[in-house]
Amino acid sequence: MSTRAASPRWWRRRTGPCRRAWRRTPRPRRRDARRVEVSGETAQAPAQDPRAAAGSPAYRRALIALFCAGLATFAQMYSPQGILPDLAREFGVSAGTSSWAVGATTIGVAIGVIPWALVSDRFGRIPAMRVAMVLALAIGLVAPVIPEFPAFAVVRCVEGLALAGLPAIAVTAIAETVRPEALGPAVGTYVAGTTIGGLLGRIIAGTVAQELGWRWGMGAVAVIAAAATIVFLARIPRPALPARRGERALPAIRDNLARPGVVVLILQAFLLMGGFVAAYNYLAFRLQEPPFQLSLGQVSWLFLAYLAGAAASRWVWSLTRRIPPTITLLVCAGIMIAGLTLTLLPSLPWVIIGLVLFTGAFFAAHTIASGLIERRAGAGRTLAPPLYTLAYYAGSSLLGWLGGVAFAAAGWPGTAVFVGCAVLIAAAASLGFALANGGPRLADAPRA
Repeated sequence: MSTRAASPRWWRRRTGPCRRAWRRTPRPRRRDARRVEVSGETAQAPAQDPRAAAGSPAYRRALIALFCAGLATFAQMYSPQGILPDLAREFGVSAGTSSWAVGATTIGVAIGVIPWALVSDRFGRIPAMRVAMVLALAIGLVAPVIPEFPAFAVVRCVEGLALAGLPAIAVTAIAETVRPEALGPAVGTYVAGTTIGGLLGRIIAGTVAQELGWRWGMGAVAVIAAAATIVFLARIPRPALPARRGERALPAIRDNLARPGVVVLILQAFLLMGGFVAAYNYLAFRLQEPPFQLSLGQVSWLFLAYLAGAAASRWVWSLTRRIPPTITLLVCAGIMIAGLTLTLLPSLPWVIIGLVLFTGAFFAAHTIASGLIERRAGAGRTLAPPLYTLAYYAGSSLLGWLGGVAFAAAGWPGTAVFVGCAVLIAAAASLGFALANGGPRLADAPRA
């Protein structure tokens, strides 16, 4: 018997021609197995997103810088709101007229947002923000020494034109600096900075004004803003993505205004911010009257309710992971109305509770809406946040003044009803858009 015939069958399989061919075939190395051949070319792995990931050093630097930028900008913008009764007395004007110390600034912001957005397209987001903040700081140091109210209002309007550079660009700059999954918390940090800035501006101005006069109060706020501006200039990183350049303004504006989802968010900004500013403008006058009779310094400490806004703006995005943003917006509108109702009671503790609810719900709603605007925008995405900001400050100016008309006609209840109607209209518009687009979850989905 031959050796081949005597060999077991399993041995023949391992030593036959197939076995020899198998031995001649090299085993692919592990690192080569990771490369995939497609049409004779090696497919490459997708390039990594150059933007900062959540928790990275660049991400933390961006958050610190944007927080300080929001603080500096909004401290200067709203510092007169805590001293409106003093302004009315010194300049000899009515409560409604004194509100233009804030309203003139927000008109300047509303006018300036789109030009600043176009400037940032041409020269870059961060350089434009740096120039805007330095200009605003210089004008803010001049404003307190103006002797007449009309001239004071004009200077405040010019200051608003400079301040517009931050809200016009900030959200777009954040989107170009951090990765999409980190965008919500980053926007929340920026909004928290604006909240703390508004709080410090009002409290510091009011507290210092009680002892040294309103001019020193506004000057003290300018010093705080200078410190925050220096931190911003030192810490802000460059955007990882280049600015989208060459976008024509009018086609971009038309594209955004043709999208109902964007229009609804613009309306939210106009109505909610207008109502919010009206409430804060005239609540100070009410609390200095019977039965409360608080001093200007005591009234300014009620702006600590802004801390609720800072917390809500950071927390609300975690809530939207489980609940559609539109539903969260509607809940915020309901809480705003409930808080406003509590401020009608003749009891200071209830007024404070109502103010905290009203403030926290407003900033939560603003954070959601400002985050959704990029998601719902289309080809004109660069100009979507400035349009939102324009409406935000146009509402602040117009409705903030109309709230004074209501206050003159019917006191604080008249202003509260006026603000409540603005909030209800905003909620109805948001709900109507959601129902017309397949429900809140579909309405909030990104659109091409």
